[in-house]
Amino acid sequence: MLPGGAFIGCGLVACFSVACTLQATKPPAVSMPASFEQTLPSDQAAWPGKDWYRGFGSPELNGLIEQASSNNFDLSEARSRIAQADARARQAHAAILPSVDATGNANYLAGHSVNGTAHETDWAALLSASYEVDFWGRNRATADSARLLTVAARADHDTVALTALAGVANGYFQVLSLRERLGIAHSNVVAARSLMAIVDSRFNVGLSNPVEVATQKAAVASAELTIPELEQWQVEALAALALLVGRQPEGFTVEGSPLESLTEPAVTAGLPSELLQRRPDVYTAEANLKSASADLVAARAALYPSLSLTASGGLQNPAVNAAIVSLSGVGPTVNLGASLVQTIFDGGRLRALRAEAQAKQEELVTKYRAAIVAGLVDVENSLSAIRHLDAARAFQQENLAQSERAFEGAQLRYKEGYGDFVTVLGAQRTLYSARDQFSQYQLARLQALVSLCKALGGGWQAPEGAAQPQAAGLQHF
Repeated sequence: MLPGGAFIGCGLVACFSVACTLQATKPPAVSMPASFEQTLPSDQAAWPGKDWYRGFGSPELNGLIEQASSNNFDLSEARSRIAQADARARQAHAAILPSVDATGNANYLAGHSVNGTAHETDWAALLSASYEVDFWGRNRATADSARLLTVAARADHDTVALTALAGVANGYFQVLSLRERLGIAHSNVVAARSLMAIVDSRFNVGLSNPVEVATQKAAVASAELTIPELEQWQVEALAALALLVGRQPEGFTVEGSPLESLTEPAVTAGLPSELLQRRPDVYTAEANLKSASADLVAARAALYPSLSLTASGGLQNPAVNAAIVSLSGVGPTVNLGASLVQTIFDGGRLRALRAEAQAKQEELVTKYRAAIVAGLVDVENSLSAIRHLDAARAFQQENLAQSERAFEGAQLRYKEGYGDFVTVLGAQRTLYSARDQFSQYQLARLQALVSLCKALGGGWQAPEGAAQPQAAGLQHF
């Protein structure tokens, strides 16, 4: 049998040897494409800035964004989650340090027997400290896990902020578009009624027939029907926008401006590898994965013995109160202790916890990869949308110009008696459709730019000191 000191020394050597193996595992490297498949003209600016929304040139939108930054309900909830994560991280970090307590107690004893009566008062005023020696890094891993969850909570807050601000911009443009489409619908009603007047005048002099009159009346009614529907959509869009900025829908409105008066910010994507440091949702997935890796270290360490040291000192009466030797009277006292605990049988609970932590880490590896792919998909879709909208711009403008020209000519010819009613009616419907379609096209362009700014992270960047990805074979841990 080894002497006690040798036994302890060998134990410490074994502890440190095993502790070296309890390290966080690294996930497999993630490869990234060299460039995005969809591209925009290279003369445009690259990544959006934090104030990307100012590129649309709308002071009213800037004000709504500022309101949402302060009052959005989802953002307020996210800020509370950060506070909770910070508190949990402080709790976990406290386990690394010794704990110190002050205790005071008093106990009055009295008794009577044939030998007489006796009484005494035992009391103590002590400071006690306890410390768990973190040989295996369990407490440190638990603290790291909680700290990384705080990092994830902050990045998640930034994801919520980016989503909310993009939602405000899209909602604002939706309101402007519906307002513009309402104006087009009213103009279409005016044009339909103007044509109705021409049909009536021609009918009164016998140049038209009842079929043309009934057909145009139906066209007027059809034009009128679109207005209540668009008005309802506008009410819903305003209410949704009010919710995003943290306002009640009652009394909420926007002044608005024509869509064509807004500017289009010059934004495009850089290298795909840069996206990992510019998307807060990817950074959240990365921090969660690191936290799960730390949890796995803690679960593995729980399988090994734990060593706790305790100490207390102060004044007490009696100075020593032991089963064999007691020292009466008031005096200083010191108690030192150590305990080594190794679980022998727990029904497989600790190993099951380790297996759970391992499975959780594998799940979050998949989520991390999925977040990266989702980011690439978002960027590709946004770039593709803008590219195809650019290609359709000239056709949209030509369609609108020729439709206006065709309706004016057909209406004039019909009024002068040279054209037929069917041609005028078809030109009227085509013009309304072209105007409404062009308004929706303008909205689609603005929303595609918002989507691109959001997909590129909206000017967000990973905090300084965070791991930087490599151009190929990215490794974040």
